[in-house]
Amino acid sequence: MPAIALRDVSRLWGSVAALDRVSFSTEEGKLVVLLGPSGCGKSTTLRLIAGLDVASAGRIWVLGRDVTDLPPSARNIAMVFQSYALFPHLTVRENIVFGLRVRKVAEAERERRLARAVEILGLGALLERKPSQLSGGQQQRVALGRAIVAETPVCLMDEPLSNLDAQLRGEMRREIRALQRKLGITMVYVTHDQVEAMTMADQVVLMKDGRIEQDGAPAELYERPATVFAARFIGTPPMNVLPLAALGAAGADLSTAPSGAGSLGIRPEHLRLAEAGGIAARVEGSEYLGADTLLQLDLAGAPALARLPGRHEPARGAALRVTWDDAHRHWFDTASGQRLT
Repeated sequence: MPAIALRDVSRLWGSVAALDRVSFSTEEGKLVVLLGPSGCGKSTTLRLIAGLDVASAGRIWVLGRDVTDLPPSARNIAMVFQSYALFPHLTVRENIVFGLRVRKVAEAERERRLARAVEILGLGALLERKPSQLSGGQQQRVALGRAIVAETPVCLMDEPLSNLDAQLRGEMRREIRALQRKLGITMVYVTHDQVEAMTMADQVVLMKDGRIEQDGAPAELYERPATVFAARFIGTPPMNVLPLAALGAAGADLSTAPSGAGSLGIRPEHLRLAEAGGIAARVEGSEYLGADTLLQLDLAGAPALARLPGRHEPARGAALRVTWDDAHRHWFDTASGQRLT
């Protein structure tokens, strides 16, 4: 039985579709990431699952129960918001158990749940502080604590790390992933950051313009992107998508291109320098990143990136040749953007 399932869910604002017939499901105990650029519909999807918004069409199930028409309080779901939503006049202790008080959970049970959350999150020394006395990471843990004490089987998170600096985001995403596995809960996590999706998710639902572009494991989206959009959204830096006409004119062997192919995708880390053969390229710039170097190239008249291990310092305008292994090629239909095999 899926933990969460959406079938043909749409959300209309007048004649504009924020969501257009979205369908996906996830198993119990999995972490599914809703990924995509701003305005793609991922937060709207989360709000519909939570009951904070109403679907214009379609049905939503949570643990086998149709919750489409139920209020948020009846869905047995916890949620962590982007803004943390902590009460500034309450202590950490009071913020964590606030929801339990509202639901009139017995004091002994509240204390049991509080003690468990405090132990898991390491908040013991902070219980009497106010939110203004906490760092961003500590405030995030308090918001997580409030979700933990709810003891629901499903937890929703709406870009919970976007207010943190880069280093703290890395630490917190590891903590959230470890917490989700330890508690065995089903988590739906919204982000625009593909690094968070790749490092945290069991399942990624990539969205664009209110529709699902691709739904699968992180490795599947990276290794077999379904569209040009998926190919360029997943991966840092994004995949090079090069027109076949230009590559053919530059001497590339395109004899194995499938019928209808108009462009070739090669990830920057799969380009390598060639002693002979390959395709002529011109260096437009470079960025030394420590473990590797990112070269900005003019490749057959099209902009391209090459990620090379170690340090490379070619002069701007320098001529070189690059190649790639056939196993790393991705063919796309130019008109539709769909992957071809």
